[in-house]
Amino acid sequence: MKNILKISLMGLLISGQTLALANEPAASASASASASATKEVKKAVPGKVEEPAALATKKATANVDDDLRKALTARLAGGSGEMTLTGSGLDAKAPTTVSGASAGVAAAAKRKAAAQAEAEKMAHAHSVHWSYEGEGGPENWGKLNKDYTMCESGKRQSPIDIRGGINVDLPALKFNYLPSLFRVVDNGHTIQVNYGEGSMLTVQGRQYQLVQFHFHKPSEERVNGRVYDMVVHLVHKDEQGHLAVVAVLLEKGAEHPLIQTVWNNLPLERNEEVSPPEAALDLNQLLPDNLSYMTYMGSLTTPPCSEGVMWIVLKQPAKISPEQIAVFNRLYKNNARPIQRVEGRLIKESR
Repeated sequence: MKNILKISLMGLLISGQTLALANEPAASASASASASATKEVKKAVPGKVEEPAALATKKATANVDDDLRKALTARLAGGSGEMTLTGSGLDAKAPTTVSGASAGVAAAAKRKAAAQAEAEKMAHAHSVHWSYEGEGGPENWGKLNKDYTMCESGKRQSPIDIRGGINVDLPALKFNYLPSLFRVVDNGHTIQVNYGEGSMLTVQGRQYQLVQFHFHKPSEERVNGRVYDMVVHLVHKDEQGHLAVVAVLLEKGAEHPLIQTVWNNLPLERNEEVSPPEAALDLNQLLPDNLSYMTYMGSLTTPPCSEGVMWIVLKQPAKISPEQIAVFNRLYKNNARPIQRVEGRLIKESR
């Protein structure tokens, strides 16, 4: 039978006068049977047909009821549940119980509910933007978006507590930073400064161009367990798209003139850039005299937490005044990702 019968788990009531089917073929069959029965009545009792339509309908309905009971019983005989059929040929006081598919239907309903709950959970996650606390905090980054899974499953994540490195003769860092116009933006996660083209870093025979720098409070990386007041991350990219990030640790001390220039040009609104037409920055002012460093392979410290990033952490920190720290604190009290597992990575440092 190609017709689809929808059966409630609480039972299917089939009366002698009303039969609800989900398709037209069954209704057509009933009408055909009714017409045939009417002809038989007229033929059997010529000249004395008082109510042919009523008699024919009763007979046709009884036939269909009987056929339907047989079909339903045969179709549901393999089920594990129960249902009650009451029809024109059945005693209403003695309902017939047949096997149904209630257990299978219940299992399917349970699976559907679970799938719907998971879909609602994912939809809610996608509506939450990543941040440093609450539902969008670092512990949930990997669940917020399918593109952020590396934040949860990655094995080369940053930041780390830098300790136990091997002391070796590392290649010198060659900075060729040029004075440049700049654009300051509060992107909702930090203060970022987009730098002009042409400033380069050469390390291990590869050239990287400075793209931008930004701030974290406190420092994301630790050195032998020590947390610094703040850190500046200088983000560089080579022609193949590989990233090298230079971390300049910041500790309380004298006012830093370059940082003050950035603070002087902070935007009043988030995601709006301030581009001072005359002011220029010279990032050489941010670099310490001693360029010895520690290095390891890690990741971005914000979603999508992409790995394959070369980290270069300068050993000598730069100074920043308490007042300058307070300015950043007004905007971001804590925008540092928690420390990640080292996972056996090799750490090198200048001896």
